[in-house]
Amino acid sequence: MKNEDVFARYSRQIFIEEIGLEGQRKIMNAKVLVIGAGGLGSPVIQYLAAAGVGMLGVVDFDEVELHNLNRQTIHNEKSVGISKVKSAEEFVKNLNHQVQFVPIEQKIDKSNAKEMISQFDIVVDGSDNFKTRYLVNDVCVKLNKPLVYGSILGFSGQVAVFNYKGSRNLRDIFPEAPFDEDLPDCDSLGVLGALSGIVGSMMVNLILKIITDLPLNLNQITLIDTLEWRFQTIDF
Repeated sequence: MKNEDVFARYSRQIFIEEIGLEGQRKIMNAKVLVIGAGGLGSPVIQYLAAAGVGMLGVVDFDEVELHNLNRQTIHNEKSVGISKVKSAEEFVKNLNHQVQFVPIEQKIDKSNAKEMISQFDIVVDGSDNFKTRYLVNDVCVKLNKPLVYGSILGFSGQVAVFNYKGSRNLRDIFPEAPFDEDLPDCDSLGVLGALSGIVGSMMVNLILKIITDLPLNLNQITLIDTLEWRFQTIDF
């Protein structure tokens, strides 16, 4: 892409004093892996692609279903029945063809997590189960990769940055994974579609701050309650 095209496309980011041309170059050289192309992965993929992240990997083994469409806005009615990774790839290609999209259409597990994660600078946890969350966290700790974490349910969400510049990780706040079957999830209690956009956008804000070396408040988790419209930050 020519320099003038880069400026025209990303000028509203470049105009931000804390980002500028140097920050935009960092964004365009960044390699980000998104675990899950669902409720959180969708806005994360959308805004990372729009920002011009150089390499965007997406891991998912699921297919798009009709009930996904209230919140997973990178997919559409024509996507129903096809893989979420292929749908995400098509979305990114149409939004920003300069982004190198890396499709990983498989389930992340102990046999492949290290190989997947090692290729990227930053990992984003948009998964929907604790087994995957703790696996991704533990591999990021071993490989010293920053992890941006988010979760959603109903009207509530959480956002945090783990394992960045010596900061703590998921096990420091929740030492052991609970049994998934003991916990409510979106299938049983639902989730407001707009919440995915709110939490996913907050995650992207954190990702871009990491990429551009902007200051972050570490060892904190932000709790989001959109029913009462309360945002609370807890140190850990």
